[in-house]
Amino acid sequence: MPPGRQRRIGPRAPTQEDEVSVTAERVAALVAPLVEPMGLSVYDVEQPGGAVRILLDRPGGIDVESLTDATRAISSALDEADIIAGSYTLEVSSPGLERPLRTPEHFAAVVGDRVKVKLRPGTDGDRRADGVLEAADATTLTVATEDGERTVEIADVSTAHTVFEWAPAPKPGGKNQARSKNAARSKKPKGKAAPAGNPETVAAAPAPQNHTTESSEEHP
Repeated sequence: MPPGRQRRIGPRAPTQEDEVSVTAERVAALVAPLVEPMGLSVYDVEQPGGAVRILLDRPGGIDVESLTDATRAISSALDEADIIAGSYTLEVSSPGLERPLRTPEHFAAVVGDRVKVKLRPGTDGDRRADGVLEAADATTLTVATEDGERTVEIADVSTAHTVFEWAPAPKPGGKNQARSKNAARSKKPKGKAAPAGNPETVAAAPAPQNHTTESSEEHP
């Protein structure tokens, strides 16, 4: 050992990151039984800045009403349990179309999907591994990138998320488009125009079920 240096004896002192992780685990354990009767599950708990962000999931997506009901129940439970020090903003949302990936369970659930992975500074090779997630276990994940398969440690991942790919738009002037126009014309009454100030209503396509919905509350 170099002169003047002392060997540290005993357990490592907990860091702020450790404390945040413990708090997130306690929040998840508190929230899970609250939302389970609503058909929801806790996907993740994050603590960015002065916020506590709880991501809830449900097969097929979460509607705004369910999210609002869950937020009220979670807010009351957190106030009563008093497990978060200081003031914070409670944010409850769905994971969204491009869901964040952090835990081994997150990665295992999306094997076969396209992902974007950013590695921590100091990791060997390119810090980005983008492509199809080929495999994932408790400690590693394998991504099929343009340069070939790459296996990295989950502990070396800085950020990661799935990649949502929109279906290609139909070509202009295609048969389906012409057929749709003809069908639309056939439904209009002949010789009658829509009255002024009351244009014909066109129903918008429903948003994807797994779009991000969010609700938040201030906790002084």
